[in-house]
Amino acid sequence: MRHGRYPLIVSFLLPPLVLYGVFVLSPYLQAFQISTTDWLGYSAQADPVGMANFRTLLHDGYVWNALKNNAILLALVPVLTIALGLFFATMLTMGGRKGRAGVSGVRGTSIYRLVYFFPQVLSVVIIALLWKEIYHPNSGLLNGTLRALGLPAPTWLGDPRFAFWCVLAVMVWSNVGFYVVLFGAAMQAIPRDIYEAVMLDGASRAVMLRKITIPLLWDTVQVAWIYLAIAALDGFILVQLMTNGGPNFSSDVIGMRMYDTAFGSETKFGYASAIGVVMFFLTLSVAVLALRAARRDRIEYS
Repeated sequence: MRHGRYPLIVSFLLPPLVLYGVFVLSPYLQAFQISTTDWLGYSAQADPVGMANFRTLLHDGYVWNALKNNAILLALVPVLTIALGLFFATMLTMGGRKGRAGVSGVRGTSIYRLVYFFPQVLSVVIIALLWKEIYHPNSGLLNGTLRALGLPAPTWLGDPRFAFWCVLAVMVWSNVGFYVVLFGAAMQAIPRDIYEAVMLDGASRAVMLRKITIPLLWDTVQVAWIYLAIAALDGFILVQLMTNGGPNFSSDVIGMRMYDTAFGSETKFGYASAIGVVMFFLTLSVAVLALRAARRDRIEYS
């Protein structure tokens, strides 16, 4: 501090800012530059092609198919995950008997929270491999249960009708537990006097959830919506490990399409970078639109 406050601040901020610029911002800028070339990734030659890669994207049926699947994920994953998260968090927070003005949770709340949160301690790779075994047509737990009940046992990940929806179900399952804990912690911060007053007026739990809990948790729901929307625009690891985009590209997503284009048989790094640039702007647009669409006046309580 002998040389003043600002030199000290700069000395602490400069190294992380330099690292961020080199390892985060620089690759982004390079991707924009590579997207305007025909670079194959392993050669020293990269001829500029202008916007040719982006014009090719407009007529690429595989890319449009992947974007369609991402759009379905974007429409369903946040809605289903937040709805289930709010439901389970509500049951754990105020789903018990109507003692204590009906704001107590069900019995064994701590155990339920642990069970719901368990997928968060597993890596995405482990989750994908675990569910791939569950969906296995011969030795999988799901088909074994269906056969025991005398029901038909389909080839889940090998059937174009089911593969994409199986991946979507796993994506929701792997995320719900985190938002149960997140919403539950936010509900614990709401004064119980509010719930007690509403219960005295004869309101049901459904009314309390819709009129009290969700408005007071709206900031948390908004953040959850943005994170889940970004996750829905990715989905690469689950798709690659569970279906590899198949069968017949039925479960393909834009991240998988970019990976195959860059590291597949054609190794078109320039074209893959163009897909990455489009993915960047899509993610940014979705985040901005979600923030604007979910904007509400803040509700405060004391």
